[in-house]
Amino acid sequence: MKPDKEDAGVEIIKEEKDFLILNKPSGLSVHPDGKIQEYTLAHWITDNFPQLKEVGEPWVTPEGEKIERPGIVHRLDKETSGILVVAKTSEMFFHLKKQFQNRQVKKTYKAFVYGTFKDDFFQIDKPIGRSPKDFRRFSAQPGARGKKRNAQTSVRVIEQIGKGADGFAFVNLYPKTGRTHQLRVHLKAIHHPIVCDRLYAPKRECVFGFKRLALHAFSLKFTDLAGKEVYFESRLPSDFQNALKNFRHNEPLQGRTL
Repeated sequence: MKPDKEDAGVEIIKEEKDFLILNKPSGLSVHPDGKIQEYTLAHWITDNFPQLKEVGEPWVTPEGEKIERPGIVHRLDKETSGILVVAKTSEMFFHLKKQFQNRQVKKTYKAFVYGTFKDDFFQIDKPIGRSPKDFRRFSAQPGARGKKRNAQTSVRVIEQIGKGADGFAFVNLYPKTGRTHQLRVHLKAIHHPIVCDRLYAPKRECVFGFKRLALHAFSLKFTDLAGKEVYFESRLPSDFQNALKNFRHNEPLQGRTL
């Protein structure tokens, strides 16, 4: 059963013949999970672009339910805001899928994290497995269970305030691989979890006015069907803009929420 249509707050950044560039708001799931009845980006796509219904490949849940994912090649966590590319044709879908599989798509995320760094740029190369304590979590730390999949993330520090564990940093994140929760897991593993991450840092206080995970998918670079490299950005949402003001005024606890 499909949930009722609602104003999902999705922004169309760019519409081309073969693809859409969308800005997904925080709080909107990319597609149904087969358990919770909620309006998702997949519903929004079929409501606004019904011709995309047959584009792409469905996902089959562990229970065997087929979940349609019209034109969806990649995903963002529900709480993560930002940029997504959606294929409008089957040819573009498989063209993009191949680029994602070959790690040719360049992605940039912006995040606020707990603690400051000594280096301005560094890489995290830690395989990811399952958390031994919580089935909802993944882990890149010793003791992770199950099959461990290689994962690489580059980090560039843009601004910092405070010192050490009591400080905060505003960073760019460049995932080379695309594992589930990769950025959250990697930053947790180096003891710099993302601000307001209630799954991976449940005991840390939300700061800078955030009421959700402080992670935004900022840009995408890929190749179109003509072989041309294209680049798109997603503007920072209002909570990120306000957080930057609080950050630069050294007011991390303004508008705090637990």
